[in-house]
This record gives sequence, C-alpha cells and structure tokens, in this order.
Amino acid sequence: MRFAFYTHSLVSDWNHGNAHFQRGIMQELIARGHRAVALQPAGGWSEANLVKDQGEGALQKFGSDFPDLDAVTYDETFDHEAMLSYADVVVVHEWTDPGLVARIGRARRAGGRFALLFHDTHHRAVSDRDAIAAMPLEDYDGVLAFGEALRERYLAAGWGRDVHTWHEAADTRHFHPLPDTPIEGDLVWIGNWGDGERSAELASYLIEPVRQLGISATVHGVRYPDAALQLLAGAGIAYRGWLANARVPEVFAAHKVTVHVPRRPYVESLPGIPTIRVFEALACGIPLVSAPWSDAEGLFRPNTDLLFAQTGAEMAKHLRSLLADPDLARAVATNGLETIMARHTCAHRVDQLFAILGHSEPVATPLEAAQ
Repeated sequence: MRFAFYTHSLVSDWNHGNAHFQRGIMQELIARGHRAVALQPAGGWSEANLVKDQGEGALQKFGSDFPDLDAVTYDETFDHEAMLSYADVVVVHEWTDPGLVARIGRARRAGGRFALLFHDTHHRAVSDRDAIAAMPLEDYDGVLAFGEALRERYLAAGWGRDVHTWHEAADTRHFHPLPDTPIEGDLVWIGNWGDGERSAELASYLIEPVRQLGISATVHGVRYPDAALQLLAGAGIAYRGWLANARVPEVFAAHKVTVHVPRRPYVESLPGIPTIRVFEALACGIPLVSAPWSDAEGLFRPNTDLLFAQTGAEMAKHLRSLLADPDLARAVATNGLETIMARHTCAHRVDQLFAILGHSEPVATPLEAAQ
C-alpha cells in the first residue's frame, strides 16, 4: 500500500515532537513492504529554526540517520491532486494549513480512492478550540486522536466522523537500551521550555530537586529564555541546547535517571496523554520519575513502570532512592521497558492503523498487485 503523511516537518524535530512518531510509523510501514512518503511545506517553522540554530548540516544528518525515509517539500505550485492519485492512505496532521486540509478533502470527495484520516497530536482542541473547529473535516473518513480525552472532545464538538484513539509510541528501531555506554551524569531531562505551559512545574519538579540533592544534571531542549537559563545555572544544571532525536538513546544511556514534566493543558484538560518522550525513555531502559498526571487510560503500571511524584519533595525523594539503590533503578527500568515492548511500539500502532483501515493484516491493493 502507498501511504502519504502530510506533516509540518519530517526532517526537523526542532520543537516538533510529532516528527518522532511519524518517522517511526513510516519506518515500520516500509519494513512491512509498504511505501510511505511525508509531505512538508517549504519554509516550515521547525526546519527554519533548526537551520538558524544548528546550520544546514543538521538537515543533512537526517538523511544518514533515517536513510529509508522520504520527504517531499511542497510550495504553492505543488500538484497535490497528482500526489494523492497515487496514494492508498493519506494522513493529514493537524498543523497542516486549513486551506490545504480542505483541498485534500475535496480531492477525496471528487472520487479519490484513498482512505483519508486527520491526525491530532496537540492540545489545541482545548487551548485554541476555534482553530480546530475551523478545520473542514466533513470529507475525511476518520480522525486519529492521540488520547481518549481528545477523542471525546472531537465527538462532543461534532468534529469529523469515526474518531479513533491512536496514542503515540516508541520507535524501538532507534529507542532501545545501550547497556555498554559509560555513565556521564546522574540525571538528564530532554524537553523544550515551551510557552509558559510548565514553567512553574519545571521549577518545582526538576530544578529545585536537583538543587536540593546536589546531583549532576543536564538539560537538552530549545526555547529557553534567559530567566530559565539562569534558574538552571543556579541549580548547577548544565544546559546543552538542541539534541537531535536520533541521538537521544545515547544520552539516556549515559545517565542514571530522567523525569517527565507534562505541560499544564494535558494535566488539566486532556488527562491520559503523556508526551512521546515517556514512551521513548522507557524504551531506552532508563528509570523515570513523573510529575503528576492522570494515566486515565492505564497505559502504564503506576509506580512499577515509572514512579509518580505528587510534590517536588516527593520527586527529590524518588530521585534519591533511584540513585542510591541500583536494584530499585534496575527494576523500574526493566518494568518500563517490558510494558513498552508489550503495548507501546510503533509496530503496535501500525497494527492498530490497519485495523482502523479495515485490514486485519497488511494486504496488497489492486494497484500494487498489478505491478
């Protein structure tokens, strides 16, 4: 089958976490004998910022890190209808321009033979409701929402039809333990500062516990204002800037523990949705301690696969225990990895995607069979 993924960017993961999942899904489809291409707009915000921050070399590294993946850049002259005529399945991410969302829908209505799905992996359904409400989804066959709470928002608002919960997951081709890696520090956190959505939480659940414990800690990420950098430095935390997602397993392996600090909209309005970094960290076999969020869908075994801290003081307590007790750390890491491999890999999500599309097993389309 031929899959086309409309995305903000496949080649850049600069402040663009959904690229992680799309890369993993595409790799899984290709490994099963299907074809997959990503379509990304010219001059995309993430790619432009990556080049500004890291130079053109960062884009060139994508090709060596993901040699099987193909991305096509489109502009206002691009013939989308010609591209769509070759597709069996089209998945359109919610950061796609609404005008293009409508254009793809019209192609489906005009007789397009492809299955058409809309994919939402953000909190705009609650934080910018009008933007999602304006998406023209009447010609889409279904919606993929990355959590049950988000699915319920779509259903309640009447957006689209046939709405499915499709969580993100770990790309285990890249995210797996690297046990022979020398340890370089105690704690690492990989995440972006964001738009003020977790500033207080980062202070309470990351910066202050590190300062209290006096442990060695490193932070990777982008969009850190000067005030945030001062807070990190005051706690003795090394700030290392952007980190290519392909390098993340090596960095996790070089540290003893990591943390999860969810953004406020997910905690308050969309319970049950972790960021993809939780799946990736557990897949790498590093023990993880999370600030509060409601695992409303039972994705993980609480305080077995990962530890939960309800306060900053409890975060410091859990971190101290994991760093002092290698057996405890090993048990948490082993349990987390076990759950990822049993339930939360990109292979699991591709199986689910085929079920949504009505295929219990991947099958050749008439077009493929004729070739």
